[in-house]
Amino acid sequence: MLRNVPVISVAHLQKRYGSFTAVSDVSFHVEEGEIFGILGPNGAGKTTTVESLQGLRSVDGGVVSVLGFDPVTHAAEIRRRIGSQLQESALPDRMKVWEAADLFGSLRPTGPDWHELIADWGLAEKKDARFGSLSGGQQQRLFVALALANDPQLVFLDEMTTGLDPASRRVAWDLIRQIRDRGTTVVLVTHFMDEAENLCDRLIVVDSGRVVATGTPQGLIEEYGGGVRVRFSNGGADLDWLREVPHVHDVARERDRYEVRGDGPVLAHVAAALVAHGIAPVDLRQERATLEDVFLSLTGEAE
Repeated sequence: MLRNVPVISVAHLQKRYGSFTAVSDVSFHVEEGEIFGILGPNGAGKTTTVESLQGLRSVDGGVVSVLGFDPVTHAAEIRRRIGSQLQESALPDRMKVWEAADLFGSLRPTGPDWHELIADWGLAEKKDARFGSLSGGQQQRLFVALALANDPQLVFLDEMTTGLDPASRRVAWDLIRQIRDRGTTVVLVTHFMDEAENLCDRLIVVDSGRVVATGTPQGLIEEYGGGVRVRFSNGGADLDWLREVPHVHDVARERDRYEVRGDGPVLAHVAAALVAHGIAPVDLRQERATLEDVFLSLTGEAE
């Protein structure tokens, strides 16, 4: 259960690099105990925003609070309380997995046992392997485990599952839910729409340095997804009369394929109307919009 305590508060964040504006106006808040997603195309300002929250980047405008601290003046205090898996991270090639886990774990002796952490992230059999010998996916899992070594109140995960195979991604999702269920707030930067839809309690969509939408995944789908689509084939007959069926907004045809767009129980009304006209397509089906449809609608580009 979310406790509605703002762990992060951002108002009109701005960040420039010379004449280039990476973040022009970003505002949002993150509640305690939720998985909060930040989505956007490449170059939208996602990583710059997250790095500014951790005190890794100075800001040029706006007001930011993380766990009650200003990242500019109290960066050290924030870093003691957070975990971070950055989009681009590295360790010495010769460092062993157990050495990295033991080092990070020593920063907070009362934190979780590093043996359990690397086991959770599928690295127990690799504990004696050197970092440079790990695959990209294994390195990614190690960085997430290290981000949790200090038992953080808040953890930032930037493109967490990049390089993981589908099965490993699903395992990672379950572990992230477990992290949230234990009380750690998670900020997840991702370009995987299915990941955001499955994991995030709420999210923002950032485009060209601005927040263009905020809400729950389902709420954004309902608001921006274009409603419900019913598709079927029908031998090329003219079915324009479907526009008069309740809950139908539009009817599109390509050769013998029909797409009916509408809302609510549109499938039931379309099916009943077709049967009443002696038409019973065997491939009649309903398709709901996804978060990817929303993303494309809001940003105009695929990841």
